[in-house]
Amino acid sequence: MNPRIQSGSPTTAAHAATHLREFLAFKLGQEEYGIDILKVQEIRSYEEPTQIANSPGFIKGVVNLRGVIVPIVDMRMKFNLAQASYDEFTVVIVLNIDEHVIGMVVDAVSDVITLTPQEMRPVPDLSIAINAEHLLAIGTVKDRMLILLDIEKLMRSSDMGLITMTRH
Repeated sequence: MNPRIQSGSPTTAAHAATHLREFLAFKLGQEEYGIDILKVQEIRSYEEPTQIANSPGFIKGVVNLRGVIVPIVDMRMKFNLAQASYDEFTVVIVLNIDEHVIGMVVDAVSDVITLTPQEMRPVPDLSIAINAEHLLAIGTVKDRMLILLDIEKLMRSSDMGLITMTRH
């Protein structure tokens, strides 16, 4: 028996696999972001939502998704980025967070990226539009950098007003 692998302990490959995380990469302006793929229900082409009076500016409105009324968040507006132009690349990432369905408008989706813990760097202390507690890490793969969002914390935040803090 290999002395480094003790009876009952996971093999190196199995152990490494449990620490890999997959993120859906998407663009907002010139920056690339990532969210946990397990929170993504589907990706849809952008359609103009029905506006709701007196909602925050970053809430574009709602759409009917197979009988479920889904609020649509414009992430460019939420992060105080330049106004988006909606084109053929604009998509809505439909999230499922504790049985709450929420759509978020992004400029484009690129791919799914698998990151190891070593590829996830701590977020530096910066004065930025995104609250630091809504950031997981900075993902680095070759020459790419992704801003990894804790999408559940962001959508649960009091300023979003989308999901109540109570748990089932």
